[in-house]
Amino acid sequence: MPAIQTLNYSSLFDTLISLTAAFVLGGLIGVERQYRQRTAGLRTNVLVALGATIFVDMATALFGAEGAVRVVAYVVSGIGFLGAGVIMREEGNVRGLNTAATLWCSAAVGACCGAGLVVEAIMGSLFVLAANTLLRPIVDKINRQPLDVTSAEVTNSVYVVTRSDRQKEALALLEQELADRDYPTRDLQVLPFGERNVKIQATLTATSVDGVVMDRIIDHLSALPMVRQAYWSSSTTE
Repeated sequence: MPAIQTLNYSSLFDTLISLTAAFVLGGLIGVERQYRQRTAGLRTNVLVALGATIFVDMATALFGAEGAVRVVAYVVSGIGFLGAGVIMREEGNVRGLNTAATLWCSAAVGACCGAGLVVEAIMGSLFVLAANTLLRPIVDKINRQPLDVTSAEVTNSVYVVTRSDRQKEALALLEQELADRDYPTRDLQVLPFGERNVKIQATLTATSVDGVVMDRIIDHLSALPMVRQAYWSSSTTE
């Protein structure tokens, strides 16, 4: 077979070293995540590292260093979709950001392995492990301190409860109302609310708002026929 006749055993050995390094280093990162029972644990981090290695190694073999650089760029952007899958929002709190960042780092380690930069990959893995372990006591100590509201970032959100069949109309009116008041949104979520209703949560870009203006917005939204309930709140939980 032509594929067998054109085998480059030296290149195959380099690939084996890269994959082995990615497997071991991704496993080291994943063990720490698995021990803490995070969403993306041992297997996920190993697969991310291996996937990045395979793509970069293949691009290097086919197109050289220029091809590897292009694939690395796609790995950096593409891993964001996987990271977004482990981020969850629960009652105003965002969870999974550290796990998503760890996956991103695992992809970087794998890309280094695929490019033949094994020493750099080892150094990167050690720093990732240090960030997830050595910094944890410092984070816990800071989190136990009383919250300084004056220095905390405030998140302002507007909530609208409407019927499921009129959520698009209510959503458009909510966005228009906020835009007219110069309060653009940075996040919109539609959540189930009972059997026939939904709750629309609009998180504002502004971290400081005028309470009087916000009350007027709520009064105007509450007067709309499709709106069953409207209110706004400020939170420092994020």
